[in-house]
Amino acid sequence: MYTYNAALAVVSMTLFGGGVGFAEESASYGFGRPATVVEVQAWDIDIGPTGSGLPPGRGTVPQGAITYAGKCASCHGATGIEGLQTQLIGGQGSLATDHPVKTIGSFWPYATTLYDYIRRAMPWNAPQSLTPDEVYAVVAWLLHQNGIIPADMIIDAQTLPAVKIPNRGGFVSDPRPDVPSR
Repeated sequence: MYTYNAALAVVSMTLFGGGVGFAEESASYGFGRPATVVEVQAWDIDIGPTGSGLPPGRGTVPQGAITYAGKCASCHGATGIEGLQTQLIGGQGSLATDHPVKTIGSFWPYATTLYDYIRRAMPWNAPQSLTPDEVYAVVAWLLHQNGIIPADMIIDAQTLPAVKIPNRGGFVSDPRPDVPSR
């Protein structure tokens, strides 16, 4: 027991500065290189709540049904309810219950966030593989299935930010002065 405690004390002294100095941190570690502007732009794909960053393109509910069936249903189920992964459809009115169902129609605050997430992370086995038109179409289908948009609505960079998700007012803003308000 004594040996363990002595070793722990030495490690603690070394790590937390108890009399043992740290080596000055170098500005360079001798490997890698700064990212180029083009490389940074390739990863700069975030979409804000206002729609900033949305790419050109468009999608419809019928197009979304086809893309969803081919690229999403294997994980989320044919209707977005019965899949092995997160339920996407339904849940309205359930957040205040003992068994909330957090879906696009019940929980998400912005339609643009839906576009951002699908574009970045879906499908799970091939993230960022959907075209902008496919993402707009899947978003249109999901919004329609949740009763948020009509079946004939075209979703694009102008119409998507205007879509009001039912739970938009269900979030509390962050009052910290260092956090920009939305």
